[in-house]
Amino acid sequence: MFKKSDVISRLIFVLFAAILFLMVLGGRLFTNIEEDVYVSEEENRIVVGVSQLGSESGWRTANTESVQNAFTQENGYFLIFNNARQKQENQIKAIRSFISQRVDYIVFAPVVETGWETVLQEAKEAGIPVILMDRKVDVTDKSLYVTCVGSDFVEEGQRAGRWLEKDLARRGMDERTVNIVILKGTQGSSSQIGRTIGFSVVAANHGNWNILEQEYADFTSAKGREVMEVFLRKHPDIDVVISQNDDMTFGAIEAIRDSGRTVGIGGDITIISFDAVNTALKMVSRGDINVDIECNPNQGEYISQVIEMLEDGQEVESQYYVEEDVFTIENVTRELIEQRNY
Repeated sequence: MFKKSDVISRLIFVLFAAILFLMVLGGRLFTNIEEDVYVSEEENRIVVGVSQLGSESGWRTANTESVQNAFTQENGYFLIFNNARQKQENQIKAIRSFISQRVDYIVFAPVVETGWETVLQEAKEAGIPVILMDRKVDVTDKSLYVTCVGSDFVEEGQRAGRWLEKDLARRGMDERTVNIVILKGTQGSSSQIGRTIGFSVVAANHGNWNILEQEYADFTSAKGREVMEVFLRKHPDIDVVISQNDDMTFGAIEAIRDSGRTVGIGGDITIISFDAVNTALKMVSRGDINVDIECNPNQGEYISQVIEMLEDGQEVESQYYVEEDVFTIENVTRELIEQRNY
């Protein structure tokens, strides 16, 4: 005869076992940062720990899906995935958890560039290769990570500047003063730094480009709207908005329209955006966004190829850039929009 306490204990054990089974179903384990679960090398699968910086945008969601689709049981992987919710301390905890679980590879998209030396040194001492995804880190010892797979953010910023050069020349505005405001992304992130530098390089060649103000808006629609509202109150003569991702652009456009001004082709304010997600491409096709500089989130397959090279003992390059394009009303087609799954 079982005691009542024994029955309760057994029920709790069965419930825990059921939850654990669901978590590992399909060769994936989704962990909280505090958990420290050991994963055995069953079926000789490659165990990959991935720390995603967050889920702040549609682009980030697509980036996550790309990774999860690449590191499947069918492809020979066991994926341990963690969402850091935009906090560096969460990513550091996740990486240390991956180290303690003795994963084969660590992949992470750093929230910011600095502050990684200690934890990456720990991974190196444990003999676990680290691959950077989407963004870079600023460390003295480059051997702390194997490679970085992502976008050339400086080139993206320069593409935005070069497009503006041509557009102003086409409209006969290349000699007049052009007032510009810039919505920057998360402070200290690679994409924010690179896009800012790239655009600044081109802007430096044009004395008539007057950058009225630039402010961080955290890559979110709500913050983009908030910052744009401030810009509009302070600067009634804005000609161009540079928004470093589509989500901020959506919020900025709402603020501009609420102020009674128009955007896009033939509008009061030219809109230059980054990422080229599905919703933004539709706005490009309608002429609401003048140009969108693509940032390709489909990086999982590239990272998987890098891991395959490392497994085969091949040398890998220090940086791999994904293919990207620049979209305007001239080259955004219905087929492109239908195929864009993010």
